[in-house]
Amino acid sequence: GHEYRKLEPMPDAMWEALKSGAADGQAEDAAGGDKKSAMDFALWKKSKEGEPAWESPWGLGRPGWHIECSAMAGDVLGDNIDIHAGGEDLKFPHHDNELAQSEAFCGCKQWV
Repeated sequence: GHEYRKLEPMPDAMWEALKSGAADGQAEDAAGGDKKSAMDFALWKKSKEGEPAWESPWGLGRPGWHIECSAMAGDVLGDNIDIHAGGEDLKFPHHDNELAQSEAFCGCKQWV
């Protein structure tokens, strides 16, 4: 399995609680009720009025914005990259999400 706490380190006990669901109540409050964790992100989003939309098995919607960056990096650089840079403001959620989806898609434990 993959462990996505690379950019926001947390104690093992907290990580295990999140994975087991023991922290769901706290995370749900922090996430507004729809997420298992405040750190969850969407790969596919329901499109708002006026936004581009495509049919999918999950309904009319669009990809989450992090997918675009992962897809472009993978197309140009392959399954692993040596360095990744970006602004501090993108640390979470953007870079964490890129790591999560790229490592899962590429089947590697370390994408960067």
